[in-house]
Amino acid sequence: MLRSWWMAGLMLVLGVVVAVRAYSPVVGVVELLVFGVLAALFSPLVFPRSLTAAEARERSARDGRPVIYWRPGCRYCLRLRLRLGHRAGRAYWVNIWRDPDGAAAVRAVTGGDETVPTVVLPGEAVVNPEPSWLRERLPA
Repeated sequence: MLRSWWMAGLMLVLGVVVAVRAYSPVVGVVELLVFGVLAALFSPLVFPRSLTAAEARERSARDGRPVIYWRPGCRYCLRLRLRLGHRAGRAYWVNIWRDPDGAAAVRAVTGGDETVPTVVLPGEAVVNPEPSWLRERLPA
């Protein structure tokens, strides 16, 4: 659990350090707010609720939705999440740092690496796909 929040915590600590060293209180508050936004973006809170790999595979087999394997702090995962917007909830998200089976599924697809985001659709797996590619495959 702690591993999922380290980047967000680092952003907050840096924000406090930078804000304290600012030459004016107004600049310090603005810098702290900027680092606060970065902390929120790098936290697991930006992503839809994560399922276990087994739950995600089971649900995907029933309804054909994609399974997206991700991890907190991954800028490519964040890029995919933000580009999907409200459509992100139409996929099943698996945090590989919380689910060892999810990490194993990613290693099986990528040849031993834990490269994320990895998107698995029935009969197809893609590592770091273009958001437009995934949007076309999300249910309406």
